[in-house]
Amino acid sequence: MHNTIFFLILLIPVAGFIIERYLDYLNATMWSDTLPVKLKGICDEKEYSKTQQYQKENDRLSLWSSAVNLAFILIVIVGGGFALVDNLSRAVSENIIIISLIFFGIIGLFSDLINIPFTLYDTFVIEKKYDFNTMTIRTFITDHFKSWFIAVLIGAPVLGLIVFIYNKTGHYFWLYAWGVITLFSIFINLFYSELIVPLFNKQTPLPAGPLRTEIEVFAKKTGFKLKDVYVIDGSKRSTKANAYFSGFGPKKRIVLYDTLQNELTDEEIVAVLAHEIGHYKKKHVLFTLILSVFLTGVMLFLFSLVVNNPSLSLALGAEKSSFHLGLIAFGILYSPLSLIIGMFSNYISRKNEFEADQFVRDNFRPEILANALKKLSVKNLSNMMPHPAYVFFHYSHPPLLRRLEKLE
Repeated sequence: MHNTIFFLILLIPVAGFIIERYLDYLNATMWSDTLPVKLKGICDEKEYSKTQQYQKENDRLSLWSSAVNLAFILIVIVGGGFALVDNLSRAVSENIIIISLIFFGIIGLFSDLINIPFTLYDTFVIEKKYDFNTMTIRTFITDHFKSWFIAVLIGAPVLGLIVFIYNKTGHYFWLYAWGVITLFSIFINLFYSELIVPLFNKQTPLPAGPLRTEIEVFAKKTGFKLKDVYVIDGSKRSTKANAYFSGFGPKKRIVLYDTLQNELTDEEIVAVLAHEIGHYKKKHVLFTLILSVFLTGVMLFLFSLVVNNPSLSLALGAEKSSFHLGLIAFGILYSPLSLIIGMFSNYISRKNEFEADQFVRDNFRPEILANALKKLSVKNLSNMMPHPAYVFFHYSHPPLLRRLEKLE
């Protein structure tokens, strides 16, 4: 049995790599030496050429990054690397919770070290070349340490609690773990902007002026209780512009990047924020949270069916069965189902984006949002004509041309 699992654990990452490369190839077939007719009036020849170069450089980096990660995971599996880390963890402590935390800490550290060179190249070579990156090396390093701090402060206790629940409750641990993760997800959704974002960015209320007045008028018109609009200093890391909505109930918050004000007119910013309000009015935030909680429950239930199967740990070369090795093996075996779920989630997300655009069409001026979307796509060098298959697999937002068609 464990030989079959071993074969699948090797096959699944390889198959995933091949599928990704094929999708990249399909995407590349959409490029053209001349400006496509559909993009005339949206960007010029020079901007289109620059977008192609940017996308091609990112694709090459993605190829190298994926290839190195695939090689690493295959070497670790074949060479018994997971079993070695398991033995090292057991040498430090006999407490199963501490063993699991040390095990995942080592795996996470090695994974991070492998990917840091690619992240550095992406940030300080590609993004810098195309005038996006404004991050300093110091900010990059401090961001990294802060991310690890959050993982240790929040992730480790949650993981430790789940391992504790597994050891105390047995087969029905997934129900208790599901409850813990659900409470954690709700907490993060409520307090993300207040607790996590300030570690990386400053958020300040949008000052009084014509823009704030226009936003408040629109919010009142649509019955949206607007406590405040925040501006985040996204320019300390990138010139790319964006806006987002977070939280729900009394903790809901609209945040716009300071770079957005440099790229769009006040009317266009109101249209972008109207789109974000549309997400709230259509209950997309709440629905997405419920869907995420449900899918987490499905994953935990499936994991509970196999977690005690020693074949999972044996397939990774270990002599003893354990929760953490079972979780690693299950995570790889679950990947195909995760891909299917991801495609379904992306479909729902694209549908939600169309509905939020429709909210703008019904309550504001669709042509203003269309202008904003065009400007942002060109500014951010977005691929405006991706292959439909690539969109189906990966896009959480509809491509620009499809959104413009709906708005018009």
